[in-house]
Amino acid sequence: MALPDALSRPPTAWQRRPRPFRWVKRFLPRTLFGRSLMIMMTPVVLAQAIATFVFYDRHWETMTNRLAFGVAGEIAMVIDQMDRTAGEEGRNGVFVAAARTMDILVTFSPGERLPEGRQRLRGILETTLAKALDERVRRPWWLDTNVAHEWIEIRVQMPDGVLSVLSPERRLFSFTSYLFILWMIGSQLVLFTVAILFMRNQIRPIRRLAVAADAFGKGRDTPEFKPEGALEVRQAAHAFLVMRERIRRQIRQRTEMLAGVSHDLRTPLTRMKLQLAMLPDHPEVEELKADVADMETMVEGYLAFARGEGGEAPQPVELGSLLQEVAGNARREGGTVALDLGPAAEDEVVLPLLPATLKRCLANLVGNALRYGRQAWVTLRPAPGAWEVVVDDDGPGIPPTQREAVFRPFQRLDPSRNPETGGVGLGLTIARDAARRHGGDVVLEDSPRGGLRAVVRLPV
Repeated sequence: MALPDALSRPPTAWQRRPRPFRWVKRFLPRTLFGRSLMIMMTPVVLAQAIATFVFYDRHWETMTNRLAFGVAGEIAMVIDQMDRTAGEEGRNGVFVAAARTMDILVTFSPGERLPEGRQRLRGILETTLAKALDERVRRPWWLDTNVAHEWIEIRVQMPDGVLSVLSPERRLFSFTSYLFILWMIGSQLVLFTVAILFMRNQIRPIRRLAVAADAFGKGRDTPEFKPEGALEVRQAAHAFLVMRERIRRQIRQRTEMLAGVSHDLRTPLTRMKLQLAMLPDHPEVEELKADVADMETMVEGYLAFARGEGGEAPQPVELGSLLQEVAGNARREGGTVALDLGPAAEDEVVLPLLPATLKRCLANLVGNALRYGRQAWVTLRPAPGAWEVVVDDDGPGIPPTQREAVFRPFQRLDPSRNPETGGVGLGLTIARDAARRHGGDVVLEDSPRGGLRAVVRLPV
């Protein structure tokens, strides 16, 4: 049966389709705290935004329309009474009655004219009032919202002058909108504060779990860590504790097995050496002695590898002093080592380390550099979130395609390295294992000295 087109294509053709909204991730919070807070607050903010929109669309617009049309109707009534009343005395009586019953102040300026053209309006209040004046008064008008504090002047063109009406803002504006907005903002701040406090308490156990996992990855113990927080976080913390104990048990069993096997092999090797020593000199006997010597060297490598996985506890170590000790030991054995501590020459660099384990790691790297080159250069340099120890040599180097292979136990690249230098192929294996016990690693690069560069990364 033929497969659909989407399934018949190679996986890379349909699994790596571009995501249309991938750019949105750049604007999202990166932390769990930020994302959880956004998930909690987004519905609240949206609900209040919708409520605010409905309020302005219904309450604000409706109330403003009613108030504006009410004031415009009163102005129309005053104008109608002015037309029915003759003389200045009757007109003043209309103005007094309007002030007493309608809460508006009316004056008349004979012979005055309003500015020509249509006034430019600003805001909902002026727009709504203008619409009401057009429908109710039906005469040219002019608005002045800055005539006095909390007062609005409405000027209407009459045949023989201008009618000026002063209306309080409360007649045209509902202050409940301000109360509503303050209530919405205040409730959002309260909810936001509660959400922050709640999420901080929920995120704290996750951060403690991350710190404990990071410390364990760097070879540091965290005996005070205990599962706490929500059920899912407790399950993850418990799984971490079980995993940590399982790894420790596996390392302990492996160490004991390697140490036991290596120790047990020494007895038959010793007997073989004694028996070969009692035999007369013969080329075949010499070959057997060389084989036994190689086996002893391999057994010592096993023991060194096993000791590297022992139960050494981390402690504060001054990294510069440790490097000086490693370089000094190499010089006493006849090697030429140049040491550059960089910033650590003036300021101490103290890290929680496994001193014996790290010393064995650096000694192996320096020993390899001196074994395959004439000189070793050791440099300590800072790196983002870590310190790096760089070991350079001027030897033949290692091809890039074989640099990972040399970290395998008992792996020797005799064609690319000097075959007369000896070794069982555990030096780099022990070095990387020691670096990874500190949460770091060992990588190999081309050295500017012409040989190989080994970089030991030690996280802070």
